[in-house]
Amino acid sequence: MNFISTRGICKDEVSSAYAIKTGLAPDGGLYMPTDIPSLEVGELRELSKMTYPERAARIIGKFLTDYTEDELLEDALGAYSGDKFGAHPAPVSKVDGGRYILELWHGPTCAFKDMALQIMPRLFVRALKKTGEDRTALILVATSGDTGKAALEGYRDVDGTKIQVFYPTDGVSRVQKLQMQTQEGKNVCVKAIVGNFDDAQNGVKRIFSDAAMKQSLGEAGVFLSSANSINFGRLVPQIVYYVSAYCDMVSTGEIEFGDRIDVCVPTGNFGNIFAAYIAKLMGLPIERLVCASNKNDVLTEFLTSGVYNRTRPFFATISPSMDILISSNLERLLYITLGQEKTREYMEKLKDEGKYTLSTEDFATIREHFVGYSADEDETRAMISKLYKEKNCLIDTHTAVAVVAQEKYARAEKAERKILIASTASPYKFARDVYTSIFGNENAPDDLESLEKLASQTGTQIPTPLASLLTKAPRHTDIIELGGMDKAVADFAKA
Repeated sequence: MNFISTRGICKDEVSSAYAIKTGLAPDGGLYMPTDIPSLEVGELRELSKMTYPERAARIIGKFLTDYTEDELLEDALGAYSGDKFGAHPAPVSKVDGGRYILELWHGPTCAFKDMALQIMPRLFVRALKKTGEDRTALILVATSGDTGKAALEGYRDVDGTKIQVFYPTDGVSRVQKLQMQTQEGKNVCVKAIVGNFDDAQNGVKRIFSDAAMKQSLGEAGVFLSSANSINFGRLVPQIVYYVSAYCDMVSTGEIEFGDRIDVCVPTGNFGNIFAAYIAKLMGLPIERLVCASNKNDVLTEFLTSGVYNRTRPFFATISPSMDILISSNLERLLYITLGQEKTREYMEKLKDEGKYTLSTEDFATIREHFVGYSADEDETRAMISKLYKEKNCLIDTHTAVAVVAQEKYARAEKAERKILIASTASPYKFARDVYTSIFGNENAPDDLESLEKLASQTGTQIPTPLASLLTKAPRHTDIIELGGMDKAVADFAKA
């Protein structure tokens, strides 16, 4: 299977290895497969009897056809080993009635990004070999919190690579910041920037499109690539856990093969929910995709009105991984539903005018699959408290946004299908906000004290990777202005 750009200016088809190696297409578009492979009920029955690594190898292999079955299984077994993820990398737990939570935070950095970023570096290294690449790959990452640490951990000391992460200095939680600041490895670099996530993401995209920068790095034997979900190598492993969750729900008797379910995802850059959409297009019995937004509800507005407007106020919230106004993977949805020409037109309008409005017909096409609901800060806090006190279910701030959206969806549309809610981070990654939501602000502990206080009050355990932060000293403490990103990249590439 080959890959093409979402924008169609560059018409060349490339292999999956090449798409993973380069990340972005030359015309600024995102790579997508030329076809979506199918997934029949009979194959779902087979998958239900497999382990998670076996499921991952099978699903990923449908897209990365220039990788062998043995290669993918070896990579999946290494990525999703028991010492990294425990007995099951992505278990499903029942909340009540028809609500289920897909727990995606059992990996080494306690966030769903591990599900992709533990296997992606393995796929990336193979891509370098398959394409005959002998230069050093510099992985550039903009993060709103979780991607940065997961990418750093995944690419740490991987041969043939360097990784540099930029994050908004005041736009991540204290725990997220410490995770990045204490990162070990000889090939890693972390910089905080003065600005928000969109500033960091725009800076990285600008560097990718800078011809002079590329030439200068090339002369030093370095080329740029990405670990953000704009890279299809990051997106394809996310398809796996939706298929796996469906199989698990069948295996436990919660549904039968062929039963249709809804899926609700807390959404920032649109990659996670888009992976669920691809699973649906493959044939997984998903009916509606509920896109959950926080106070930065640009996606809710889009899925309600057909207007995407990034020129709106930006809010720093207690669910910082969703504090995004430019959802890059939405471009993939435009492409797959509307085609290259319309995608290019809409993306040009977004660049030039800061917004675009779908035609009535185009909007109706997208609404066949997606709905959007949002949660403000008070609703998010109230849901954390409600689920813990009523269901003994401890969730983080992002998952709480999704549960609020799920309840609004159920009321507004009288939805009766069983629904799978993606839980994207351990509650301990946002321990202070979770603690104060449940127990109040009086004598509220600081971010690190909250880890122990939350464990003590709820009788749960601090995940080992987060408990270790209590004794680690920061190593990466630089804060730079936006204008300093180019120099920071050049200096690190040549170091």
